[in-house]
Amino acid sequence: MENTDNRELKLIRTVKASVSLVWQAWTEPGHIAKWWGPNGHTTTIHKMDFREDGEWQLTIQDPNGQNYPNRSIFREIIPFKKIVFEHFNPHFITTVLFEPEGKGTQIEWSTLFDTSEMLETVIKVFNAKEGQQQNLERLEKYLEQNMEERIITVERIFNANRQSVWRAITQKDMMKQWYFDLKEFKAVVGFKFEFQGGEPGGKQWKHLCEVTEVIPESKLTYSWKYEGYSGISYVTFELLDEGENTKLKLTHSGIGTFPADIPELAIQNFEQGWDQIINVSLKEFLEKK
Repeated sequence: MENTDNRELKLIRTVKASVSLVWQAWTEPGHIAKWWGPNGHTTTIHKMDFREDGEWQLTIQDPNGQNYPNRSIFREIIPFKKIVFEHFNPHFITTVLFEPEGKGTQIEWSTLFDTSEMLETVIKVFNAKEGQQQNLERLEKYLEQNMEERIITVERIFNANRQSVWRAITQKDMMKQWYFDLKEFKAVVGFKFEFQGGEPGGKQWKHLCEVTEVIPESKLTYSWKYEGYSGISYVTFELLDEGENTKLKLTHSGIGTFPADIPELAIQNFEQGWDQIINVSLKEFLEKK
């Protein structure tokens, strides 16, 4: 295997925030524009199609008003674990790894250039090494000051085997009976679905979701956001055997990324909603005689 140390810039840092929160800061344009770039620089994101082969265009402006356009293509995305993008002019490959470390997250950020000469050039001309360090420091400060850790967890043991519970949370016709009226649903990574939800007679919210992780009969994760509003959250269902019964753990993270001035998006409403969905609706569906 080729030794790439002489043309690679790598930095490892642990920040005091969960992987789900750090992931949101990295993948939501409204967040990343607030911390991306060295100290004193501002970033404008023109396009961020966060999917494999999606394009990312931004402009970084230095304190003197000089603009630096950037264009990249996302090459690999593993939710909550890994982001790889290819940058052009200059050409390099960036890999960012996310690893839980206690209550925090270790971030390993490496940038691989085509030649050692190119690496030396960007370090001398653009002070790239110091810039990368400042970038992570800005991320950590942004996480501490602007992104509140708001996670909902609901656990329930059902009198049903794991296969039955998995079918209930992944088959459209069953989901309609205890969850939301989905036009279509597939437990396949990348599958996008939407539905309307809200209080009867009140405002109806269009939910936009995409499946991000599937471990059959064990784990299902999908993103959850609202049409016309900023923010993105993630819903995870985990299933564990409890003798002949099944324990379901529901986690909804990233709620703090939604606008704080909208009463309907207060965390208390999510808590009440999931309590009703898991502890009442799903329980009655699974355990009905």
